[in-house]
Amino acid sequence: MWGLMEPWMAVATALSAVNVVLLGILSTVWVRNYRTFGSEMTAGLAAFAAVLLVENAVAIYFFFSSGMLYAGAPSAQQAVAALRALQTVALVFLTYVTVK
Repeated sequence: MWGLMEPWMAVATALSAVNVVLLGILSTVWVRNYRTFGSEMTAGLAAFAAVLLVENAVAIYFFFSSGMLYAGAPSAQQAVAALRALQTVALVFLTYVTVK
């Protein structure tokens, strides 16, 4: 399936998959902290992670099922990959400080 996908969309899909893993880790930590401390802040963080996890999962679905969504403009594909990369960097930092 990767061979049928444009290179920038393959990069965006891979980054979304990394984001799903990082958000899964964050969700696990934050739900556990909420159960331990009952803080509204940790509940909000868990909800934040859940929403972004769903967003990334839906993005992966659309990258595979609707290739035409970004197929017409390589610059749009690069922009999508760049935005996914920025999200990945942000989630790496957030995961690092959360797990630490």
